[in-house]
Amino acid sequence: MATARFPGKSDDSAASNWTAPALGRPLCVNGTPWILYLLEECVDNIWEYCSVVIGLISMFCFLLSTLPQVYEAYRNGKVEEAISLGFLFFIFSGDLTSFAGCYLTNQLPIQVVTVVFYIFTDLILISQFLYYKIKNSSNRKSPVLKWMCFMWCGAATLVLLALPKVLIDNSTTLDKQNPATSKSVEISGYICGYVASVFYLCSRFPQLYKNFQRQSTEGTSYLLFALAMMGNGTYGLSVILVLPALRGSKQTFIIKHLAWLIGSLGVLVLDFFVTAQFIMYRKNISSKKNSPLLLVPEVEPLLCEEEELSML
Repeated sequence: MATARFPGKSDDSAASNWTAPALGRPLCVNGTPWILYLLEECVDNIWEYCSVVIGLISMFCFLLSTLPQVYEAYRNGKVEEAISLGFLFFIFSGDLTSFAGCYLTNQLPIQVVTVVFYIFTDLILISQFLYYKIKNSSNRKSPVLKWMCFMWCGAATLVLLALPKVLIDNSTTLDKQNPATSKSVEISGYICGYVASVFYLCSRFPQLYKNFQRQSTEGTSYLLFALAMMGNGTYGLSVILVLPALRGSKQTFIIKHLAWLIGSLGVLVLDFFVTAQFIMYRKNISSKKNSPLLLVPEVEPLLCEEEELSML
């Protein structure tokens, strides 16, 4: 999961698509209207158009990726046995630092809103993990614990709904800073992007180890990783597709997106190993379901040998 999943264009390339300001606002002459309205980006050729569409598909995959795992954990109540706490910690840390990089590098407003949604879904997964861990350890239902989780999720929802508006309004203050300060802020944002990539890469190793330790993937939804793979793959493709349309330096464009490319494509490779574990350990799950001990609850004879002889 990376924040800059939707690639932007270089300043030189973007500026060439805009006309001189009219009534205090630049006009996009040959741009696609819905992209201009939704993303505030002027797209005037097929390469950029395909990049935008695939980039939006990438965002949509990431937005849906955690929902199957939330349902799976709600269905079986074994989230603390199936999901590694290290996996959740690194994912949450990666989204936080990626959000900081997105904000400091002045990415598109839709990217700010999207990464806030990622943080929200992370909080749901972590809250669900802690809830079932406490509930299963106490072996009894606790209404207080349930209401605390609901209140926590509700408060987090209200904060995260208000956060994008505040950040977008405050982004103008970053633009008004002097060039030296603005440059240092931008560098800090890219450093956050690289730190986020490290967190994302580290997130898969605790889950890989937990699956190996259990020799099972039971309780884990494969759609969580399948949709993440689709999101990371389409993000890399969206970056590649925009390269032929660049009028500026392609090297500069790649460097600006390198941190998020490393995180996305690196996690994509690691998720192939997770997929291999789902395939390998599927036999263990099916063997448990088809075990005769599970189908026949009573395996001891009803009468012992001495009783049978006495009856004779």
